[in-house]
Amino acid sequence: MTSETAPARPTFILSLQALRGRPRAALAFGAGVGLASIQAPLGFFPAFVLALPLLIWLLEGAESPRAAARIGWYCGTGYFAAGLLWIVEPFLVDPVRHGWMAPFALILMAGGLALFWALGFAAARLLARGLWLAPALATTFTLAEYLRSTILTGFPWNLLAYGWLDTPVAQMSGLIGPHGLGFATVLGVALVALGWRGWPVWAAALMVLGGWSYGAGIVPETAPDRATPFTVRLIQPNAPQAEKWTAQGMRAQYIRGLEASLAPGSYDAVIWPEAAVPQLVGEAERAFGGTLYRWADLNAASRGAPVVVGARRRSEEGDWFNTMAVVGPGGALTHSYDKHHLVPFGEYIPLADLMPGLGLGGLASTLSNLGGNMRAGPGPEITRVDGLPPFVPMICYEAIFPAALRPDGQRGEWLVHLTNDAWFGDWIGPYQHLAEARFRAIEQGVPVARAANTGISAMIDPWGRVTASLALGEAGFVDASLPAIAPDPPYGRMGDGPLLALLVSLGIGLAILRWRFDSFSPATK
Repeated sequence: MTSETAPARPTFILSLQALRGRPRAALAFGAGVGLASIQAPLGFFPAFVLALPLLIWLLEGAESPRAAARIGWYCGTGYFAAGLLWIVEPFLVDPVRHGWMAPFALILMAGGLALFWALGFAAARLLARGLWLAPALATTFTLAEYLRSTILTGFPWNLLAYGWLDTPVAQMSGLIGPHGLGFATVLGVALVALGWRGWPVWAAALMVLGGWSYGAGIVPETAPDRATPFTVRLIQPNAPQAEKWTAQGMRAQYIRGLEASLAPGSYDAVIWPEAAVPQLVGEAERAFGGTLYRWADLNAASRGAPVVVGARRRSEEGDWFNTMAVVGPGGALTHSYDKHHLVPFGEYIPLADLMPGLGLGGLASTLSNLGGNMRAGPGPEITRVDGLPPFVPMICYEAIFPAALRPDGQRGEWLVHLTNDAWFGDWIGPYQHLAEARFRAIEQGVPVARAANTGISAMIDPWGRVTASLALGEAGFVDASLPAIAPDPPYGRMGDGPLLALLVSLGIGLAILRWRFDSFSPATK
């Protein structure tokens, strides 16, 4: 498994591979920035074949696994710095107090996530050289991305698969999931970059053609209607985050929500966004800033239709929960769901319960005041209440996780996603968050009804297409017909288990081949 297994390289590739030090680091960083253009809002999927080959050629020329790790880290840092620019927005809500932290947050986030790419690149260089580097990199990079998506609660934001969103290839995620689609993408590009002629190019072309044809073939021209039509009114109050929890701001967004519910039109349910009301779950009413807020107001405004709304709940022990409530007749709360996948440092502090035992109780208290003190709910569920088709609730951050949407192995008839993307500002972040919700629809084969405070609120069909929406930064509502479910996708049923088994088997096989080739190489005798 030495470099002799690869075809002779063109001169310009050899020149790239001869780079060392800062020039190589700069090229890797720049290629990562370019690769980030595959993500929303640009969605420039040709960057797969413009940026990824540069990284693969640099990796092929790496003199050691350590050098490969540096290439992966610089590339990942560029990718995440460009793709996660919205991470500075929460610190600019109160710029006087928190603005100074914005650049540090971006640098630490980008550099930290890039460590997973460094691991994947180093492992690939350790396992293989030459054309064997194609399956090796696809395997180790995908495993590294899976770790990024799961370790320390995970952060699977901007997976490579999302770059295919507005093409038929995205439908492959219903077969093999986003990690599987990312694996196929890296494998295909690496075969071309390392083989650059002959069968590797034909193999990669067949992969793209097959994925494109499959997606184009399974997507109907229009989403089929439900046997029993069901119309949802999505409310978008458009409350700026800096004003959201002021007395005046809360009253304004509440009135806009009630007026949207009262507006002419026929609907079967109303959906408000995350944390849209000040009254707590478990209270009939709550005074806030001189105004009395009642659950009965929501029911009256909806003319008796069920209302799904984001609120907060406080337990008898004093713990806070980010909650989705269903408001029924007379303002009675017929059901509530507590968010189970919380945002680290935004809604809770990791390991905070262990800090007092380590003599860090004061630090834990300070961090909780800065970064949230929410408690997690028991886990995903299928919500079954009168007047609503059974649905799986998702609150904000939960929509970025491909798994955990099949409680007890069953799928709901739709996903309901409440979010407050005002934290993300008015560029990049809200579009990326919507893109990930669209992938959840593809993977589960069910529609997604999405209510977002400042946008983008949308109805998404089971193939990830937006059938109705409100623009970012627009206050109002949209009435959308809930589509019927699609045939149950394999990924929704099986999850990442089959792919992980394949990746582990490939990794072991490549390691064995590397050991055998090196053991019997004349250079080692």
